[in-house]
Amino acid sequence: MGGEIHQPGSDDGWHGVIAPGGRFAPEKDRYHLYFGLFCPFAHRANLVRHLKGLTAIVPTSIVRPYPRGGDQKFPSWIFPENDDEYPGATPDHLYHSKYLSEIYFKADPDYQGKYSVPLLWDKKLGTIVNNESAELLRWLPTAFDSILTHPIPLDLYPLDLRPVIDMIGPWLQSHLNTGVYKAGFAADQVIYDKNVIPVFGALNKLEQLIHANGGPFVLGERLTELDIRLYATVIRFDMVYVQHFKCNLGTVRHNYPVLNTWLRHVYWAVPGFKDSTNSTHIKEDYTKGMPDINPKGITPMGPYPDVEVGAPSRDEWKNLKPGGIKLEEVQNVAEKLPA
Repeated sequence: MGGEIHQPGSDDGWHGVIAPGGRFAPEKDRYHLYFGLFCPFAHRANLVRHLKGLTAIVPTSIVRPYPRGGDQKFPSWIFPENDDEYPGATPDHLYHSKYLSEIYFKADPDYQGKYSVPLLWDKKLGTIVNNESAELLRWLPTAFDSILTHPIPLDLYPLDLRPVIDMIGPWLQSHLNTGVYKAGFAADQVIYDKNVIPVFGALNKLEQLIHANGGPFVLGERLTELDIRLYATVIRFDMVYVQHFKCNLGTVRHNYPVLNTWLRHVYWAVPGFKDSTNSTHIKEDYTKGMPDINPKGITPMGPYPDVEVGAPSRDEWKNLKPGGIKLEEVQNVAEKLPA
């Protein structure tokens, strides 16, 4: 527990855990989070950082949303030279690197994988702790409890809800979190048609599930990691996935009243969700950083506002009727998803 599990010279990631008594012990200002505000998977780690009150414990460096560069096998995210070059992005506060890949090579000079975010760095040992967002989401909420005077309670994987979280999590990831990318990066019509249906099947199922549980969170009254996973995709859905990834069978705000109410609640009523979200970084990463999909790099102004204004009241929740996409193929997918 807590060891740095990485095969040097491979394309495998790092799988360490911060825990008392382990190689990566919890300490203030020992760890540094590298991430991008545009990335839904990095968003998970940064959101937990905000929800848990770790912003003073784990400082950050934030890459630009575009462009990528470098002469490595995979293009690398770039740090701005100063705080004014791209608002919201920062220089590498530790090593003044130009490329995120330089941090990977500090940990493993022969690393063969991609230079993804998030990346949690250990300043004491000079290596990467973990760069897998799903793993960080699981243990980061309690990693620093032993050194916090008044830790904010944040159990995103409660024992009694683990069976249902474990049931929903896999299809939430495959159909929605990564499903939008399967549709958006489709190489031909057949692949696109195959992959866009599960995206909306998942949305239909979540619409029904949240309504059945009564909100304001996915499983009812308690915030869980399902809300974190869902938010990172849904906040980007109408902004970019609808037009940029052609996931346009419907929109959250017009076709999914329950999901839209859930989104308004977490964004406006739960501190950390809005604070960890930057719509400019999100929109410009996709539209200006993927020239094969959007060669002119034009970023749409809408939707406006990014999230419909105002947290919902409990009366509004009571009067909700679930929506969804009525396409038969979508409904068939939704019916088969376990929850």
